[in-house]
Amino acid sequence: MDLSAFPRVALGSWPTPLDDAPRLADALGSPPVLIKRDDVNGLGAGGNKLRKLEFLLGQAIEDGADTIITFGALQTNHGRQTAAACAKLGLRCELVLTAKVPMTGDAYEKSGNVVLDHMFGANVHICADADETVQAYERVNHDKAVTLPVGGSNGLGALGYVAAAFELIGQLNERGIDNATIVVPQGSGATAAGIALGTELLGWPGTVHAASVSHAEQDAEQELRNLANDAAELLHSPKPELAHVTCTDDTIGPGYGVPTQDMWNALKLFAETEGVILDPVYTGKAAAKFQHLAPTSEVPLVFLHTGGLPGFYGYAPEAVAQF
Repeated sequence: MDLSAFPRVALGSWPTPLDDAPRLADALGSPPVLIKRDDVNGLGAGGNKLRKLEFLLGQAIEDGADTIITFGALQTNHGRQTAAACAKLGLRCELVLTAKVPMTGDAYEKSGNVVLDHMFGANVHICADADETVQAYERVNHDKAVTLPVGGSNGLGALGYVAAAFELIGQLNERGIDNATIVVPQGSGATAAGIALGTELLGWPGTVHAASVSHAEQDAEQELRNLANDAAELLHSPKPELAHVTCTDDTIGPGYGVPTQDMWNALKLFAETEGVILDPVYTGKAAAKFQHLAPTSEVPLVFLHTGGLPGFYGYAPEAVAQF
């Protein structure tokens, strides 16, 4: 699939590594495990949003934007990576953030992604509720501003992970792996949607498991399908069937961004077997699902590490109590 027709800026270091994780596989009693390291792609402390932002900001610049506005929770990874990308590209960045995760204290409110947002030069607007969010947005919006959705998740953003699917399947083919299960966190949806669409376009025989960290299973699946449909339409491709995709919600726990014991156990397991650090919001909860799936798998497994390390420090007091 040719993506060259879409405006695109260079933000990440591609391809990201696909690392063997033999000690993790041994601990899980599973077939071979590989970790796709989208957490180590350079700019702004890395993470999956850079793939989306290459297309989103490419189009924004094409449209003459001088300001980027986007939204998220206080410890948003998308906001931090958007701020870093805007710094690199010379764009003004306005982050309209809401305290929608029930976490308090200096670690959550002042460290991690929050301090990096300021370091990258973003203007950070912290809002208590929806009314304040609307007011902040109206203050900063203007005719040369482009607004990006939460998580960079729309059809255009999903193209970043269509490209990632081509990259990943190529890496698996080089290893002689023609069938596997890819486990990916699903938050705002475009990462999982892009992987799902890209693997279908390639006719790949494996499966994709989207572990929702925020929405109920039915809503998560519908969101994934809507985003995959939007991306397919941009590519002038038929509506995807996505028969090889499964969504689950059983590792969310009490809610988005709220720690669970299974999540802490998964963080500890990845760290002590492979030296890989996950985050409590996205990869940690997806890893909890991965830990449940792996022992019964009949094919190799790929864990898509979407990043989020700075956000880990927002949960430092809770992590200290665990470890």
